[in-house]
Parts: sequence; C-alpha cells; structure tokens
Amino acid sequence: MRFDHKIKKLLTGQGLASARKHTLRSLRANGFPLEKKRVIETIDPIAFEQIRQRYAASDPTEDWRKYLNLDRWIGINIRRIREIELDLARRKRVLDLGCGAGYFLYIAQLLGHRGFGLDLDRIPMFAEVTSLLGVRRVIQRIQAFRPLPDLGGKYDLITAFMICFNSHRRPNLWGVAEWNFFLDDIAKHLAPGGRVWLELNRESDGTLYTPELKEFFQKRGARIDEHKIMFNSGVREPASTSSVAH
Repeated sequence: MRFDHKIKKLLTGQGLASARKHTLRSLRANGFPLEKKRVIETIDPIAFEQIRQRYAASDPTEDWRKYLNLDRWIGINIRRIREIELDLARRKRVLDLGCGAGYFLYIAQLLGHRGFGLDLDRIPMFAEVTSLLGVRRVIQRIQAFRPLPDLGGKYDLITAFMICFNSHRRPNLWGVAEWNFFLDDIAKHLAPGGRVWLELNRESDGTLYTPELKEFFQKRGARIDEHKIMFNSGVREPASTSSVAH
C-alpha cells in the first residue's frame, strides 16, 4: 500500500511538480547553498550585533523589533524564496513592496537576482539593516489612487508580503476600486510575462477579502490560495469592468 501510494502521488500534478523541483534543485547544486546557516554567515556579525543592541533597548512593545531575530526571519524568507521558486529561476529583476529589513531581497541577491525595494522611512532600524545588506530601496508610502514612483525599469517579479498598505485593520480598507488602480499601476512596472505575488493579512473579523474582491482578483487572472494572491503571467484586465467603481 505504501508503494502504491507513492506511485499514485508521482502520477498526480503535485507529485510531478515536486519531482521537477527536486531535479532542478539538484542541478543547481553548484550555486549558492540556500541554507539558513550559510545565509546568516554572509552577514557581518559585528555590524549586525551593533544594530541589534542599538534597537533592542527600545520600547519592547514596538513590533518591528521582531525583525532583529535574524535566525527566525532568514528562515521565513528562505521559505518564501523556495515557494516562489526563485532558487530555481534564471536571473530576474525583483521588486519587493514593503521590503522592511530587506531579508527577502538579500537572499534573492545571493542567488544572483537583482533586487529593489520600496518602503517607508519611519523605522531607522530598517534603513540601517538594508544598508548593511546592500539592498537598494526607494522611499514612498503606497496609498490608494496614488501611482508608484519611477522604479528604474521593468521587473520580472513584484512581491509584497504581510501587506498593510491596503489600510489593514482600518475603516478605509481597500475595496475593488482601490485594488483595481493598484494592479493597473504595478502592471506598468512589470516585464512581459512577469509575475506578481501578494500576501494579505487577516482582518479583525478573521477574513482576508470580501467575496466581491475575491471575484475581482480572479477576473484579473489571479490564482488564490488563502492569503496568497498570485498572478503568474502578467496582470490582465478583468473580464468585466462593470462592477469596478472609481
């Protein structure tokens, strides 16, 4: 039965996809080893410890201090890299919206990709860590109906994790109109066939999006997996724009 189960799994899409990833990762054995310990070893330990000590004494209720836990957040971002399959991809230009401390882009750069971030300049610790890691970023708040700045060209992958720019847990949470403007805008910064990977936070009532918003994402070509909204080949116009208000 165990052998039969393995055969059945191999013949499913899931099994074939897993086998493909395993093969590709074996072929990349001579590339940078995507292991937490090896990634952390590339970061200047003295410089990072100075940053950690400088901000560890700050108000312990500030939740951004959690990003000083290098072991935890390097591990989280390695998982993101693997899930998006950046460890298998040819060199890409990657834009991370809300890049924070820059760990995701730093790991992508170790793998040979070119990274660029966008974030606020509200937390000095983020500026110091991204500078230490050599992660380039531009400062601007993402707001409803406000276009992104000039980001220096087109990107093969645009990501945003733990999104709060959609007025997360606020009365003016983004709806279809706001998301429609945002997707139109990021499409201008996307290379032909480029991908978009967005990850939402749950709202106070436990939901991620309204049924209307979920339908809208799907009409624009998204594949939805719980909190993940993924566009695997560009961001197409919705099949019907009749429900999109401005």
